[in-house]
Amino acid sequence: MAQIHEEDFAKEEVKGEIMTDKEGSADTENKVEPVVEGDVTTDSKEDTDGDVTMKRPFQKEQKKRAKKRHLGQSLPKNAVMQLNELKPGLKYSFVSQTGPVHSPVFTLSVEVNGKTFEGSGATKKKAKLCAAEIALRSFVQFQNASQAALVMGKFVRNSDFTTDAAECTDLIFSSFEPEAKRAAMMDISAGGAVNGTDAPRPIAPQPAGKNPVMILNEIKPGLKYEFVSETGESHAKTFVMSVVVNDETFEGSGRNKKLAKSRAAQAALSKIFNIEVSQMPGLQPVGNNLVGEVPSSLADLVARLVQNRFSELTNGLTAPHSRRKVLAGIVQTSGEDYSDAKVICISTGTKCINGEFISDRGLAMNDCHAEIVSRRSLLRYLYAQLELLLDPARANSSIFMKREKGGYQLRDDIRFHLYISTAPCGDARIFSPHEADQDVDNSDRHPNRRARGQLRTKIESGEGTIPVRPDMPVQTWDGVLLGTRLLTMSCSDKLARWNVLGVQGALLSHFIEPIYFYSVILGSLYHSEHLKRALYGRIGDMVDIQAPYHLRNPLLSCISNPESRQPGKAPNFSVNWCVGDSEVEVVNASSGKCEQGQPSRVCKHSLYQLFHELYGQLPMTTSNVAVSPQNYAEAKSTAVEYQHTKQQLYKALHAAGLGKWVEKPIEQDQFELVPTG
Repeated sequence: MAQIHEEDFAKEEVKGEIMTDKEGSADTENKVEPVVEGDVTTDSKEDTDGDVTMKRPFQKEQKKRAKKRHLGQSLPKNAVMQLNELKPGLKYSFVSQTGPVHSPVFTLSVEVNGKTFEGSGATKKKAKLCAAEIALRSFVQFQNASQAALVMGKFVRNSDFTTDAAECTDLIFSSFEPEAKRAAMMDISAGGAVNGTDAPRPIAPQPAGKNPVMILNEIKPGLKYEFVSETGESHAKTFVMSVVVNDETFEGSGRNKKLAKSRAAQAALSKIFNIEVSQMPGLQPVGNNLVGEVPSSLADLVARLVQNRFSELTNGLTAPHSRRKVLAGIVQTSGEDYSDAKVICISTGTKCINGEFISDRGLAMNDCHAEIVSRRSLLRYLYAQLELLLDPARANSSIFMKREKGGYQLRDDIRFHLYISTAPCGDARIFSPHEADQDVDNSDRHPNRRARGQLRTKIESGEGTIPVRPDMPVQTWDGVLLGTRLLTMSCSDKLARWNVLGVQGALLSHFIEPIYFYSVILGSLYHSEHLKRALYGRIGDMVDIQAPYHLRNPLLSCISNPESRQPGKAPNFSVNWCVGDSEVEVVNASSGKCEQGQPSRVCKHSLYQLFHELYGQLPMTTSNVAVSPQNYAEAKSTAVEYQHTKQQLYKALHAAGLGKWVEKPIEQDQFELVPTG
């Protein structure tokens, strides 16, 4: 290798730093393959004296940078640089520093055209940049978002804004969004004003991967989360955390404190900032009444109230009858204000009566599933509210008011919410809640898709359901007593019927308008499409449903902390409680009666007794009613509008190929009121 002198090294260094176009071209033409010796790689080239000189490795990179500068490829200017060119000599002033030490928020201001613009950021540099962006936006308009991004110092690698792949989602692009979307991304918190006015300050859309706590902390730094309570059974603990935002307290629950904290942050983001963290498609709440609602907050509130009341009624879940697989309850609220929400009834249970214990006097409960028992307990509450109308001094405290066409109706702001700790048996539960969404072409390719929406019956003295057969015979009294399995319609099917006929049943239809659940909330196994189909989707094409009946589409939602699956055998009892009761009632699910053999307070005979006490004392909605019904079956049949709508529903289900509704033997309803002692 040729000898290398220090003078040559120095001369070559200068040549690398100060290069002309001619030298650059000559270098390209005279360049030879690098000479490798040991671990050192260099480029060799003859200088003007004929000697071979060696260049340092970084000189090649310096040449490339010099060429880029010559070709005029310059980096885009950020907002501070652009503003300085338009308005030279601007001064940025430090305004404040807020937030905790580990996450400070700096605010700087700049005065342009006599107006002061403030910007905030995690560093002073970012705050200065934000202030410049806001100032530029006040008097500079751009033709499109790409041009704006270039001026603001941002790169747009995808210029097709019709796709979801646009990579520019920073603050500046909020100005190019539709007004409704832009309003949803405004920080309406105190201290978020711009230019000293009450105008809210825009906030950046939340980036992917950030949880609600992180997003809320960026908007409102320094928030403190407080531990509220710890409840639930040992295998399903529920923690509650709270956070105060804008003087309003938000609570969240979860299986651990971290999740509860996240749910509290999400509640605040939803209500104040209209920001929802995305959920899986099958977990989204559904309903026609979502405007103004915060489904997750409402669902968590209803579930927590029911669970807490059940814990109180069972001595902190230590009583023998606290064992359960399914818990259900109904909560009453008044309008949009949930502060006065109260639990109306509580129940548990998963089994039906054994056929040999069926009663022809209405003394045994046929169905002890939790949601069915809760609805029967609600009937007791409705009778008690009607009884208040008999006393003028207490009439105003009733949830009912007079109806113009006779009878009574719910006050406008009264709402009932049904909570079930798991999906109701039948069509809502038979398909996996983890099932993947349908294909893009909406073609349902599930191997058991033909069974979707089918009517199903519960298994006598067991759990689970079976589909209704096309040739299902009519159930007879003597056949059941001889051993034919007693069939009871699934909870999904009964809930679907309630969404048409109301939860009040035939007897109460003599006095009141139909009552529908405002929401149905599940504690686990929630899949929005399956639940929607089961509860009202499969009967959406029904026609000629006459007022006051209609097809109700309740709000459907799951809770933020789903209950864990509970393997094992279900207890053979059901409990029920209604507001005003001193303690729960325990019913043997196999016999349909209490442990000592006495009839339940929610059996047919007991509810018929409540009806009989009010009959003739209150204005009625029905006109062609017998002077005094002779038995339970007659009292039900004389609710003509109710019975007509019910038959319409059954015919529509059968015509749609979903099966024939299976009814109990007619003999069990042909009983009169007799002493039950």
